[in-house]
Amino acid sequence: MQQSPILESTLTCPVCGFVSVELMPTDACVFFHECAGCHTRLRAKAGDCCVFCSYGSVKCPSKQLLAPCCAGTESTPS
Repeated sequence: MQQSPILESTLTCPVCGFVSVELMPTDACVFFHECAGCHTRLRAKAGDCCVFCSYGSVKCPSKQLLAPCCAGTESTPS
């Protein structure tokens, strides 16, 4: 039986250290995220599928479930 993925991740801005708890979508990858502290536009690191895999406390739902990530979908909330 497969467990449900964790949907909350704590993002830490690598520029200013601002921390925010964000809800991860289950149907898209978040390639960009604007830091609420310094307004830097965070981008997923090379080799990572999304900002949660790069800067989050929890990997994205696709990675948690060992499923293909970002099947052509993109989410860019501000």
